[in-house]
Amino acid sequence: MRQVQIYSRRGCHLCDDALKTLENLQKELGFEIQEIFIDGDSELEYKYGEQVPVIHIENKPHDFFTVNPVRFRKAINESA
Repeated sequence: MRQVQIYSRRGCHLCDDALKTLENLQKELGFEIQEIFIDGDSELEYKYGEQVPVIHIENKPHDFFTVNPVRFRKAINESA
């Protein structure tokens, strides 16, 4: 099954919105979601900083800040 990673911070409303969008798309497209919190991880905080949420599909960068359903569908279908 395809994997989608979402790099998040606790208490981040954009992260919560992106996760909700991914969960809705998950039902339609069939992929697993791995939520990774960057809080307290200096390497991830340096890498992603204020860009969260950062979305990866199969460990490859896809998008940040928001999830555009049309772009996401196209990208995840291309990853199959």
